[in-house]
Amino acid sequence: MVKVTIKENETIDKALKRFKKKLEKTGTLKEYRSRQYFTKPSVSKRDDIGKAIYRQHFLENQE
Repeated sequence: MVKVTIKENETIDKALKRFKKKLEKTGTLKEYRSRQYFTKPSVSKRDDIGKAIYRQHFLENQE
């Protein structure tokens, strides 16, 4: 669980910004979004392979 204590004389906007940074750092939001719907293992494996191919192609073209 992510907790953010508001410091003295701190605006809500700054505290909210720190909260969002902590959420992103822990990966909680990303995990929540991935668990919203079920993906079959074969589909996720296919996506991973596609991402790897894209990265490989991208790195080759950068050099």
